[in-house]
Amino acid sequence: MNTPLRRIRRGAIVLVAIFVLAVLGYRYLGGYEWIHAIWMVVVTISSVGYGETSTLPDQVRLLSVAVIVLGMSAAVYTVGGLIQLMLEGEIQSALGHQRITREVKRLSGHVIVCGFGRIGEMLAHDLRRKGRSLVVIESDTARIAEANQQQFLAICGDATEEEVLVSARLEHAQTVVTVLPNDAANVFITLTARNLNPDIQIIARAEHPSTEKKLRQAGANRVVLPAVTGATQMSRMITRPSTADLMELLSESGFDDTEMDEITISTASELAGMTVADTATRSKHGVLVIAVKQPDGTMVFNPGAEHVFRGEDTVIVMGCTEDIERFRRECEVHPS
Repeated sequence: MNTPLRRIRRGAIVLVAIFVLAVLGYRYLGGYEWIHAIWMVVVTISSVGYGETSTLPDQVRLLSVAVIVLGMSAAVYTVGGLIQLMLEGEIQSALGHQRITREVKRLSGHVIVCGFGRIGEMLAHDLRRKGRSLVVIESDTARIAEANQQQFLAICGDATEEEVLVSARLEHAQTVVTVLPNDAANVFITLTARNLNPDIQIIARAEHPSTEKKLRQAGANRVVLPAVTGATQMSRMITRPSTADLMELLSESGFDDTEMDEITISTASELAGMTVADTATRSKHGVLVIAVKQPDGTMVFNPGAEHVFRGEDTVIVMGCTEDIERFRRECEVHPS
């Protein structure tokens, strides 16, 4: 592809070659000193001219004609590429691409969001609000410009292509979320990501319920159906409006001080082996234990006071952000 950058590079190489050959020609054909030969080439290519044309030998005059034609052609070709580059904004684009590439190379344990549509954009904002590093992959240049404007790391490319996922450091990422409106593309991305990184967590969007099975077979850990989720939320608003209000309260970004979170108890934590009553989660930490997910996947809802926490248990709690963080530190602390 003849991009302006390649055009400038090619034109510059030709121009330098013409300059060197012309200097050698004036030096050995015309008998000029080196400095004078360089001066002759410069004034000839630049079309400044000189008053020696009538006294120059025939071979030098022919050389001058060749230098003028070739030099001016190469100069116009190169300058034209530079103007095109400036008009298309490729200087800024190239510098921005290099910056993004450098920052992406430093990422580890990040989230890759495939698609920057309505769902992808809201997801990216929520992840950033919660302090998670992420990379957006989008094929639409207009959406890429929007992502860059919002200060997201964005890669322009087709997420179904293996090299694009690799450029987002898939092998070092923690999670891939594919939220494209095309179920076939989401299945293909899921399959490719699972082959590239068998341990990565994959969350996929599905427009049709029949696609869920295909996504799980392709390697998705979780499948989200926006239509089903939306319908369930609407039903909850009708049948259990107070519950819907609570769920909406927790999901709104305006209530950052109250949230539902999950905390994994370290095997070395002093909380491992203690009961819910012993940890005094409500009175001491100000958090409410809603459920406990055990290492084998068993979910214990509303655990009683006698329930014993085990190492590697994931505790789902609700409360103020500061209280949850304080409880998290205690869950992860190692006894001396």
